[in-house]
Amino acid sequence: MKKKKSVGRFFSSGYLILVLLFIYLPILYVMVFSFNESRSMTAFTGFSFQWYENMVNNREMLESIKYTVIIAVVATVVSTVIGTVAAIGLSKARRLIRSIVLEVNNLPVLNPDIVTAISLMLLFLSMKIQRSIVTLTLAHITFCIPYVILSVLPKLRQLDDNVAEAAMDLGATPWKALTKVIIPQIYPAIFSGALIAFSMSFDDFVISFFTAGMDVQNISMYVYSMKRFNPSVNALSTVIVIAVTVILVLANLIPHLKDKKMNKEDPS
Repeated sequence: MKKKKSVGRFFSSGYLILVLLFIYLPILYVMVFSFNESRSMTAFTGFSFQWYENMVNNREMLESIKYTVIIAVVATVVSTVIGTVAAIGLSKARRLIRSIVLEVNNLPVLNPDIVTAISLMLLFLSMKIQRSIVTLTLAHITFCIPYVILSVLPKLRQLDDNVAEAAMDLGATPWKALTKVIIPQIYPAIFSGALIAFSMSFDDFVISFFTAGMDVQNISMYVYSMKRFNPSVNALSTVIVIAVTVILVLANLIPHLKDKKMNKEDPS
């Protein structure tokens, strides 16, 4: 039995290692070759920062980064607020209404991106709205909201409904009950939904391609429009990976440090 268990653990560990290599090895490969002095993606000829310099000096790439970040931040903030409020409302709604709304909410998640993209494009055309950064931002908010709702709603189902009612019985207004009682308890789910919304907006290409104006393009559209491969994209990818890693580390470290500090101040 012990031999069988050890063999099973060996294969499961090996499988996990293969999966991790499959996911992270291409990223490491891109990061390494972002420092390559030549344009080659197969032979590392020498260490250089030239592609980072090219990235900083490439005005078109910087414009795409600016639009990507602005749209992602706006879409994340708006979709997180709307999605959280919608999830709180659905948690208090009747079962039939909640089921119908959730089925509709799941459509953008289950639909192929091309269907959502064409639908939004036709909507803007039918309303005679010229495609621009505004339509692009509205499109991103539209497909980010369902992910926030799906992230927040399960956490709301775990809460005791009597807590908010008890707070209002003790004199709290509905707004204070929301901000002081409900939101602090579901904050991790809200943060997770915001991260998903940001990553979905930052990474999107298909919906952006159909809803953006001629004078606006995000990073994915910029890479798609390149006539030939530019190694500066490797440098850009490396910067994005490092930035995301730092944000995730801080997001997980700061709450841990706060809890540790509170435990020291209140040892009881």
